[in-house]
Amino acid sequence: MSTLSRPQPALRTLTTSHCIPEEPASAQPTTPSSPTSMPPSLGYSSTSSLDEPEEPVARRRRASTKLISQSARDIQKIIGGATTTSITEKCCGGGCCMAITNTDKLTYERVPLPDNDAYRALKLEVGLIPTRLSGVPQVTPKNTVELLSTKHATSIPSPADSGIGLENEAEARDGSVDFTPHGIESHKIDTSIHPPNFVQPHPPYNVYSAKLFSARELTKPGAEKRTYHVELDITDYPVEDGGDFKVGGAIGVMAPNEAGMVEELMDLLCIPRHLRDRPVLLKTGGGRWPTVWGGEKPRELITTRRDLLTWTSDIESYYPTKQLIRFLAEYASDEDEKKLLMYLCSANGQDLFCSLRTGPHMTLVQLLHAFPSSKPPLDQLLAHLEYIKARFYSLSNDPVESCVPRAGCARLIEIAVTIHQDSDWRAGTRTGHGSGFFERQAKRFIEAHEKGEKIDLRVPIFKGLMANPLAKEFVPDGPMLLIGAGVGIAPFRGFVQRRLKMANCANKVWVLQGVRDSLLDEIYSGEWGVHEDEVKRVVESRQASGKGKYVQDEVRAQADLVWFVINSLDGRVFVCGSSQGMGEGVENALIDVAVQKGNLGREEAQKFWDIKKKDGQYVAETW
Repeated sequence: MSTLSRPQPALRTLTTSHCIPEEPASAQPTTPSSPTSMPPSLGYSSTSSLDEPEEPVARRRRASTKLISQSARDIQKIIGGATTTSITEKCCGGGCCMAITNTDKLTYERVPLPDNDAYRALKLEVGLIPTRLSGVPQVTPKNTVELLSTKHATSIPSPADSGIGLENEAEARDGSVDFTPHGIESHKIDTSIHPPNFVQPHPPYNVYSAKLFSARELTKPGAEKRTYHVELDITDYPVEDGGDFKVGGAIGVMAPNEAGMVEELMDLLCIPRHLRDRPVLLKTGGGRWPTVWGGEKPRELITTRRDLLTWTSDIESYYPTKQLIRFLAEYASDEDEKKLLMYLCSANGQDLFCSLRTGPHMTLVQLLHAFPSSKPPLDQLLAHLEYIKARFYSLSNDPVESCVPRAGCARLIEIAVTIHQDSDWRAGTRTGHGSGFFERQAKRFIEAHEKGEKIDLRVPIFKGLMANPLAKEFVPDGPMLLIGAGVGIAPFRGFVQRRLKMANCANKVWVLQGVRDSLLDEIYSGEWGVHEDEVKRVVESRQASGKGKYVQDEVRAQADLVWFVINSLDGRVFVCGSSQGMGEGVENALIDVAVQKGNLGREEAQKFWDIKKKDGQYVAETW
């Protein structure tokens, strides 16, 4: 039987193997009879201390590795007495400081930071910046954009249109294509309230200028989030392919950027005031912008700088990309600002860029205030911005029978909009793009109504998602259980209105509504119909008594009802609301119900609801 013994030194041959550093014995595996080994030191030295203990004979080290140190004294020689703090300060953020083995070849500088409130609100902790950066992106816009004088145009578009593609001009002249906005007379087009005609939703729809019929705030003062109820007049909405408005459907809204923000942006870009509304020829190299939904192809059209910034380019919703920061650096006249912007978009400044992206929300206006020497040309800036996307809002009424006698049997659609808020460097908070537009319009209407004034306010809409899961799976018969929280309950109001108009259906619909505090943020209380007390249960999560519960808790409490509905002929369970918290909680509660009432394991219960979802009996619309 062989015995364990220490490996013998390898024989030297006439090869280059003698150039490979020998590995210390501490890296060898230990045996019960051998002493416990210590991990090898980190660092490199060609003159290790003679005072160190003599190392045992070692086996040959792999050629792909290199011994760089054997003692703490070696490490001290490498870093030159630098502290941990100074090493960390030079790190790029992705652990790259661990890869720096020759720091004396790297030079750093401390760049003076911009001295303004916009920059300080970014809360960036900038230390030393390398004088030589790596991984800096190239200035490559997604699309080429040019703004030229109209004298370069090959034809003149119709004066009634605020933006007709020149490729369609012949058709526009002979009348074969109608570019007139619905809801507004052609000679009264005002792009301060309606988008230019080249801003089109998906076919076959056009943007319709819906008159704001009524607006009111649903939540009470003190509510954590504000929610508004808005009624829009669609009496003259054009007949288009794709069917009529449906209960549970959603409309698309083409919300503009706030006028004050657009004006401030043009001030920051030093665009002369006499040029802001002057017609220009826009030429693009491809893509869909600025038509939003059109095919990807080059375009030429007549428009204005203000219309492009108001209706086509999102200047407030998106965090800056490295490409945008690199582009701003290209046009920064101040050398310190340029260095800082270049560092932000480089691989060395990755940690700082991550802090920027995950920190307080910012807009393009704030970024230009923070780096005031950057004055990029508008046409090239437009090529780096995202385009404004349509916002979708579920109908909160039954749109089939919505005649309003007091308005000459006007036909209305109703929606509920909860105001989304983010941080703002000047005002403290700012509203979201779409919800902020609705709040501005609602407040103007409410103020005018209180003064006894009539005001013509418009909301650019189009018939958007009438085949979404809520509208598609709604059926006139069979029991329904509707589960929602916050504004997610709004589309279910239309469901109940439709059911209560039908005979023998009052006892076939139930609503579980989750709110924080019913006195502050319960929406549509008393507006569900004469059987509201019988069909609706409100669950409060923040009761003064401290005994609040969430809507998913009520789902478990109503296990018998849930099991009855989902196993009935044409039974439906609908869930609508935020996916975080409520959506996940309700799904887990439904699984618990299946486990309890169906005597199923959790995996079987999950498969049960998956089958119901596939069959259209369980519909979850969350965001």
